[in-house]
Amino acid sequence: MRVSVYRHRLATRLWHWINAVTIFVMIGTGLMILNAHPQLYWGQYGANLDTPWFRVGDWFAGGRFPGWLTIPSTYNLALARRWHLSFALILGFGLLIFMVASLVNRHFQRDMRIRARELTPGHLWADIKEHWAFRFHDPANPAAFNVLQKIAYAVAIFVLIPLVIFTGLAMSPGMNAAWPWLVDLFGGRQSARSLHFIAMLGIIGFIIVHLALVTLAGAFNEVRSMITGRLHIAHEEPQA
Repeated sequence: MRVSVYRHRLATRLWHWINAVTIFVMIGTGLMILNAHPQLYWGQYGANLDTPWFRVGDWFAGGRFPGWLTIPSTYNLALARRWHLSFALILGFGLLIFMVASLVNRHFQRDMRIRARELTPGHLWADIKEHWAFRFHDPANPAAFNVLQKIAYAVAIFVLIPLVIFTGLAMSPGMNAAWPWLVDLFGGRQSARSLHFIAMLGIIGFIIVHLALVTLAGAFNEVRSMITGRLHIAHEEPQA
């Protein structure tokens, strides 16, 4: 038997699609900005003669990210910065509005709250086995999010995206003047730049896993649910 459940509220759906475009543009423009000095350091300062912990040239011929990964595809630092900062505003204010909306409609409390019993080794292992068997929904509560989803979304929403935002602010000369403590919080301007890059890699990893699971769970059904809010699930009555 197939059942239709209302899973994604309007605020979640709007934020999802706005973020899909925003993060795509920010990753591409961010890689173009990194091409201006394709090395990363820890601390306050970093220059050509300093020893970096990461070089783009170690991964890509020519020492820079190729055009098929960057926005724009040809070297244009000014345009990349303009787009990056514009979409950064959308990312930051979008996250704030989504968080307020999710508190008001109780999305966080009702759907995303991680309970202590869900973090026990037995519960986590059972959820891993269900994923391994491509069973992503609880027959007793088809609309519920499983604990691995909750953990992944919590890391993305409360750790990775805020880290990208605040490390980005720490790299801004204007914010350095207004909030000098922010750059100190991250251990220096170059450390903030490195953490910004690492958080971006974390978001890319989240996106890859997210898209893989959406595909395995049924891409058409999952994408439709993020448009209409309703998810269609093959539902079996739980065993007595």
